[in-house]
Amino acid sequence: MKTRPGAGSSASGSLPRSVHAGYALGSLATGAFGTVPGLLLLPYLTDTLGVAAGLAALLVLLPKAWDVVVNPVAGRISDRTRSRWGARRPYLLIAGLGLAVLFASIFAAPFGNGPAAAAYVAFAFLATATAFAFFQVPYVAMPAELTGDYAERTRLMTWRIAVLALAILVSGAVAPLVVSAGGDGVAGHRWMGLFVAVLIALGALGAFLGTRSAPTGSVGESEPTLRAQLAVAGANRPFRALLICFVVQSAGVATILAGVNYFAGQILRDEQNGPTLLFVCFVGPALLVMPLWTRIGARLGKRTSLVVASLILAAGALALVAAPVLPPVAVYLVVALIGAGYAGQQVFALAMLPDCIAHETARTGRRQAGVFTGLWTAGETFGLALGPGIYGLVLQLSGYVSSDTGSAATQSDTARLGVLLGFTLIPALLIAPPILLLRQYTPTPTPTPVRVDHGVVLGDESR
Repeated sequence: MKTRPGAGSSASGSLPRSVHAGYALGSLATGAFGTVPGLLLLPYLTDTLGVAAGLAALLVLLPKAWDVVVNPVAGRISDRTRSRWGARRPYLLIAGLGLAVLFASIFAAPFGNGPAAAAYVAFAFLATATAFAFFQVPYVAMPAELTGDYAERTRLMTWRIAVLALAILVSGAVAPLVVSAGGDGVAGHRWMGLFVAVLIALGALGAFLGTRSAPTGSVGESEPTLRAQLAVAGANRPFRALLICFVVQSAGVATILAGVNYFAGQILRDEQNGPTLLFVCFVGPALLVMPLWTRIGARLGKRTSLVVASLILAAGALALVAAPVLPPVAVYLVVALIGAGYAGQQVFALAMLPDCIAHETARTGRRQAGVFTGLWTAGETFGLALGPGIYGLVLQLSGYVSSDTGSAATQSDTARLGVLLGFTLIPALLIAPPILLLRQYTPTPTPTPVRVDHGVVLGDESR
């Protein structure tokens, strides 16, 4: 693939704001798909379709676990793609629009309630997860090829996480309101599916059109086989440490996300407005503190900043164990603290990923971004699926009673304790310990300058 005119300077320096904004718009799609199934799919199965909590957890987990297989394949395919739009952008358009259509189908409920309805949801979710893999993997691979500048990647991720936070706010806070406005139950969820599908389509189109002037960042050929590419990624110790840490932390964040509706209804006793208020308090501060995290990263470095953000996130989750005896205002303030930690955790983990990729690409002279990000997004997606699975298992073990009325059934004190611990203690235990793995994140400095096949120059990645 040939590099576009002007790509060489952009690849080694700053990018125009239009590319920052255009690339970031893709997070409307990733944010909506990453948020709404984790927030509403488990309650939809247990409280609308009447599926037992344990089975519902399995139905949420298995289709997204499929991404562990398909994501590296999607990465290898995008690595080898040659088109006038570059290697990654065709997938932003085709897979992104397919993702939008398939997402709406998850909540279409053509079979009403019962086993057939549960099987349909699992199949539709599997198809949607596959489309998401072919959108997300090329999308996440792009930053390592858009710029070789260490600080520029942090700025690019800051834009992306800001839009991601906005997407989480809009999809997570508004989707439950759309369900209510649509009449709750199956009908309300159908309207919600269409609403989120529109968000996904806007994000996909925005990313495709917004990056049309960006450099393609072409490098040399990829490794000859998928197995060889996976071996290269697995041998990269900094990448391996960062990946495992992020996957486990993603499971913790997803466990919080899965418990929002349950926590609002059973602990805060506010089933109608509680989920929206929790999301506003979670995402609003995240948007406000993004510039602060950028300055902290510049002062402390990415790894240390990721540790700090993770500890804030875990401490906030643990503090919510006291939610039953705290006034609602205090609960929402703690949720705001969690949101601030989550913003930093996302920014720095995602900014460290392209550093690992660029170093390996410069070292070998081969296109590696697709398989690296395929493994990354497979792990992240699995973590995001594991969270609802963990939460559903906690509900099952604590005796949570399912319902097919569209409203939660009356629960025992033991079930309510399960709702609380699944939202607080378990996420804290998943988020804090993995930071110990970051001691292995010590990327080797990349020689400067490094020239690979098509004249793309990558700078020093040592910081």
